[in-house]
Amino acid sequence: MRKAHTHFRQAAARPFRWLLGGLLLISATTHAQNQKLTSYVDPMIGTGGHGHVFLGANVPFGAVQVGPQNIFKGWDWCSGYHYSDSLIVGFSHTHLSGTGGSDLGDVLIMPYTGPLKTDKGQQKAPHQGYLSRFSHQRETAKPGYYAVTLDDYGIRAELTSSARVGMHKYTFPAGGKEAHVIIDLKEGIDDKATDTYIEQVDAQTFVGYRFSKGWARDQRLYFAIKTSAPVPQFAIYNEAEKLTGKSGKGQAIKGVFNFAKAPSTLLLKVGISPVSTDNALANIQAEIPGWDFAKVQQAADAEWNKELAKVTIETKDATARRIFYTSMYHALFAPALFNDANGDYRGTDKKVYEKAPFQNYTIFSLWDTYRTAQSFFLLAQPERVGDMMQSMLAIYRQQGKLPIWHLMGNETNTMVGYSAVPALAEAYLKGTPGLDGNQLLDAMRASSTRDDEGVKYVKELGFIPADKESESVAKAMEYAIDDWSIAQVAKKLGKQEDYQNYSKRAQYYKKYFDPHTRFMRGLTSDGKFQLPFDPIQSIHRQNNYTEGNAWQYTWLVPQDPPGLIKLFGSDAAFVEKLDSLFVVQGSLGESASPDISGLIGMYAHGNEPSHATVYLYPYAGQQWKTAAKVRQVLREMYLDKPDGISGNEDCGQMSAWYIMSAMGFYPVSPSSGAYVLGSPIVDKATIRLPKGKVFVLEAKNNSAANPYIQSAKLNGKPYPNSYLLHKDVVAGGTLELTMGPQPNTSFGAAAANRPKEVYE
Repeated sequence: MRKAHTHFRQAAARPFRWLLGGLLLISATTHAQNQKLTSYVDPMIGTGGHGHVFLGANVPFGAVQVGPQNIFKGWDWCSGYHYSDSLIVGFSHTHLSGTGGSDLGDVLIMPYTGPLKTDKGQQKAPHQGYLSRFSHQRETAKPGYYAVTLDDYGIRAELTSSARVGMHKYTFPAGGKEAHVIIDLKEGIDDKATDTYIEQVDAQTFVGYRFSKGWARDQRLYFAIKTSAPVPQFAIYNEAEKLTGKSGKGQAIKGVFNFAKAPSTLLLKVGISPVSTDNALANIQAEIPGWDFAKVQQAADAEWNKELAKVTIETKDATARRIFYTSMYHALFAPALFNDANGDYRGTDKKVYEKAPFQNYTIFSLWDTYRTAQSFFLLAQPERVGDMMQSMLAIYRQQGKLPIWHLMGNETNTMVGYSAVPALAEAYLKGTPGLDGNQLLDAMRASSTRDDEGVKYVKELGFIPADKESESVAKAMEYAIDDWSIAQVAKKLGKQEDYQNYSKRAQYYKKYFDPHTRFMRGLTSDGKFQLPFDPIQSIHRQNNYTEGNAWQYTWLVPQDPPGLIKLFGSDAAFVEKLDSLFVVQGSLGESASPDISGLIGMYAHGNEPSHATVYLYPYAGQQWKTAAKVRQVLREMYLDKPDGISGNEDCGQMSAWYIMSAMGFYPVSPSSGAYVLGSPIVDKATIRLPKGKVFVLEAKNNSAANPYIQSAKLNGKPYPNSYLLHKDVVAGGTLELTMGPQPNTSFGAAAANRPKEVYE
C-alpha cells in the first residue's frame, strides 16, 4: 500500500511531468522532422538481382514515377530498369516497383544530339537509334530526384516530380550541336501501344494520349507537356513515316522537338491523367505552375522526409539504418494515385467519375501486401488507408467483385485468393473511419460466392479437387484466410449466420493436411490425397501450389496457428517439423519458379506465402526460436547493395516485412488485433500516431550478440506475453524489451502468454 505523503508528492508532480512529457514529445517530433532522413535512403537497393525495384523520381504514393528505361530484356526488367544494364532509351512516367509482371513505361522522352533518329536502337546496335550508354559513376539517385549523364551525347538529364507531374531538366553540352527531344509513344515496358496521339497546342504546349494493351488489358493514359522555351520546330512520325500538320494519330506516334542549335538548358513539365488532356494540363497548373526545378526537388525531398519521420529509429548499425529507411521509402510507392488534382478518375468500367469524395488509388498487389504492408500503413499512414479501402469498394461496385490485382483501371486477376478481403477486414476491425461494415460485408460476400477460381468447389464440396482446378491447395489456403477475415467482420456486425458460415469455411484448410506425411497436399475429386507426391518438386508435378511447394504452403495458416498445431498432434511435433523446414535440402528442379528465392532450407523468404512462418514458434511456446530466425532473415536476406532484396519487392511487401521485423513485432494474422514479438535489430523505434500519440519500442542491451528477449515491460509494468495488441500500440506508450545472448525459454512459454487466434 502506498503511503499518503508519497501519493501526495506524485500527484503534485504530475502536472510538471505532463508538461515535461509534452515538451519532450514536441522536441522528439521536431528533431525527427528536422533530420535529413532521405540521406539514409539508397534507391539503388533492389535495382539488381530479382528485386525489380523502380528507380527514378516520385513522391509518396505518387501517380507519376518518372525514371530511366532500358531495353526490355525479360523478367528482371519488369520495372523498366536493371542495375546490370548500360543503355538508356529514355525516361518514362509510369512504372511498377518490384512486381513479377511487366507493364507501363508510358510517355517515353529522350533528349539527344546529332542526326534525327526516331527508333530507339537495339542492344547489339545501339548507335542505330537515339538510346545512349551510361555509367553508374555518373548517375545520382535520391528520393524525389534522379540524374544521369547520357554518355553518347554529353547531356545531363535530371528528373524530379510532384504527385501527377514529372519535371525534366536537360543540360546540353557547349558547342551548339543539333539537338532533339523525342516523345516516343510506341515504347513501353513489355506492352503494345494500341492507339497513340500527340498534338501541338502552341509553341510550348503539347498534349496527347497513349492507349496500350499489356498486363493491363486496356490502359488509357493522357498527358500534357509544357516546355520552358518555345520549340522552334516540331515534327510528328508514325513509326518512321513523317506526318503533316500539328497533330498525329496511329499505333506508333512519335513527336520530336528539333533544335538547329542545342539550348544550354531545357525544362519540361509532363502531367498525366487517367481522364483527359485538359485534366493533365490542369494537374501541371495545380502542382508545378512555375519553372523552379530546385524548388520542386526540395518539395519532393521535404515530402519524403515528412513521411519517413512517421517511424524513426535509433541504432548504432549504419547498415541497418540505411536498409530500414530505404525499406520505408520503397514501401510508400504503392498503391499509387489514380486520379486528377480535381478528384476525377476513370473507373474499371471505363466511365469517368468526377470529383470523387476520396483519393482514388491503383496498383493493388493484394496477394502480397495484405500480409504486412497494409498493417504497416495502418500504423504509419492511417490517414490514407480509408481512401485506399474506398478505392477497393469503388472497384467492387464497377466490376462486381473486389480487386484481385488491380492495375490502372484494369483487373488483371493475377494470383490466387480474394485478397482485398483481409485488407478491408483489417482496416475495418482496427477502426478506420468512414468504412460502413455492412457495405464491406456485402462486397466480401460477392467476392467469396462466385463460381470461378475454384470457389464453386468450396461451396459444393468443401474442398477444391486438384484434378479439376490448378493451384488447388494454394487457392484453398488463401480462401480459408480470407473467409476467416469475413467471419470476424460478420461477428462485429452481429451477423451470426454469416459468422458461422465463414468460420466453418475458414477451417477447410484442415482437409488438405496429411497426418502421415505432415504436409498440405492436393485432394482428388474422390477426396483422396493425390499421387505421386513430392513435397519439394510438387509445384511441377501437380501444380497444386502457387510459386511454391508443400514445404512452404504447409504453414500458411496465419488465421489459426493453434489449429495447425493440433493437426500435428503436439507442440513438440509442430516445432520439430517447423525446425526441419529451415534445414531440409533438395533440388527445386530446373523449371522451378524464380519466385522461390531467399532460401533457408525450404523456407523461401523471397516469396510472400512464407512471410509469417518464422513467427509461428511463439504459438507453441518457443518465442526464442522466432527471435533467432528473424535475426537470420534480417541479416541474410536484406543487404545494402543493388542485389539486396532476396526476391521481388512486390509493391512494398518485402520492405514492409523488414520494417515491422526490425522494430520487433509482426502481424501474423493481420485481421486480428495482435502482433507477434520477434527480435528488434534497432535499439529504439518511435511510431508517430494520429492526434499526437507516440508508441515507442525500446530494446535494452541490444546487439547482434543479444538477439533474445529476456523480459518485457509495457508502459512500465511487467509484460509476460509474446504478442502485442494493436489497441495498446495505437493508444500510445512504451514497450521495453531487455535483450540477452541466451534464450529465456520461459518468456511467453505459458499457454496464457502465447498469441491467440483473435483479439477484440
